[in-house]
Amino acid sequence: MSTDRRPDHRSDHRRGHHSPARSSHSVGLRHVLTHLITPLLMCIGMGLAYLGAFADPAPHHLPVAVVGSGRSAQLLAQSINDTAGGALEVRTVGDRSAAVDLLKHQEIFGAYVGNAHGEKGASGGAGTAAGSGAQGASRGVRTPGGADSAGASMGRHGVGGTAGPTRPAPELLVATAGSDTSATVVQKVFTPIAAQQGDPLKVTDVVPTAEDDPTGQGIFFLLVAISIGSYASVAVIGGAGAVLPLRLRAVLALGTSLVVGLIGTAFAGPVFHLVDHGLAGLAGMAWLYSAGILLIGTGLHTFLRRWTTLGVMALFVMLNFTSSGGIFRPEMQNGFFAALHSFWNGAGFVEGTRSHVYFDGFGLSGHVWTLVWWLVAGLVTVGAAALAERRRRTAEAEAVANAAAVAAAAVRATVPEPAPAPSAERSGGAAGARPDDRRAAVAAAERGVEEEMEEVVGV
Repeated sequence: MSTDRRPDHRSDHRRGHHSPARSSHSVGLRHVLTHLITPLLMCIGMGLAYLGAFADPAPHHLPVAVVGSGRSAQLLAQSINDTAGGALEVRTVGDRSAAVDLLKHQEIFGAYVGNAHGEKGASGGAGTAAGSGAQGASRGVRTPGGADSAGASMGRHGVGGTAGPTRPAPELLVATAGSDTSATVVQKVFTPIAAQQGDPLKVTDVVPTAEDDPTGQGIFFLLVAISIGSYASVAVIGGAGAVLPLRLRAVLALGTSLVVGLIGTAFAGPVFHLVDHGLAGLAGMAWLYSAGILLIGTGLHTFLRRWTTLGVMALFVMLNFTSSGGIFRPEMQNGFFAALHSFWNGAGFVEGTRSHVYFDGFGLSGHVWTLVWWLVAGLVTVGAAALAERRRRTAEAEAVANAAAVAAAAVRATVPEPAPAPSAERSGGAAGARPDDRRAAVAAAERGVEEEMEEVVGV
């Protein structure tokens, strides 16, 4: 019996049948894994940005003041500075009205008016201020330091004997419209100081927020809404509008920014009443802010393509929301985000809106200029994209022309020369037919090359 085995053509057929499927699956898997890089990078970026900016807020050189020109006020300010360890910057101001002016100009974020203010010869007041100030700073900002119990006791007796039962309660002046979180931190610092003097602390808000925005953080969430509307529109204009000329895309970006700004103004005014006046100025800043984002994103799409979404999210979400000052002011953040606050566009919008609505326009021009410079950056980006697209179109046209010339030469080389006809009539007919056929073949080859080049450029 022969041991020769016949080849199994069925296994070859099955192997050949499954190979294309496996190949297509591997290609699809690589495609999906490649596109998963973008959301994973977004996850890493958002985690680093938000947790790095908001996870452990602590004051860094937060400016506050102690009201008074006597020795007791100076000792209290010096005591808090010594025990705060750089968390606070305490100064003294002569009277309450001067402290209110500093708060309205956002030069300080709290001012303590002690119950010994204005007294003369309060020898025990200095001891009270020094002891209670050290203890209050330690509790309020989590810095090491303690009170001199002997001095605190002496101060309580001295103030009690001098001021009598009609002494005013200690007062803390804050401006919650500037930052509710900063006002809360300042209150934590000075509440123990008032307690050491045996009195409850009276808190006076000299610049309150709108009635329907008690924390003042509505401006930050308005920033979020305008930002999302702006950078999401970038994906549409850059993707669906890629077939349009860049000039038309830029016009669409400016028009879209106007619509987004008006929507944000409607949210801030008649819808949620975050702002009770100055809506025209808010609308102008919202348009400037949105136009800067849309123009920068539209220009970047020419260079980044599929990475544009990640790029605009890094610029206008990860670095923008965290440095805007809408939740924590730069004095409550680390140096990196505090530095971004000085020139980033989100900070320009938030601080500009606060200045316009709550602080009588103080410092408004600087914040508006921040938004204007970001708009200029958007125009520059669009201009650079226009130059890049023009060079790209020129290179593509040259490539198509070269390919067409090569195809025409190939056709001429492969088509044989016509043989001479035996009669003049036949020769004339052939001479009339052959050039037409040759031109048709060349035209067909050129059309094929152009279609191929268009498909390559499209991919």
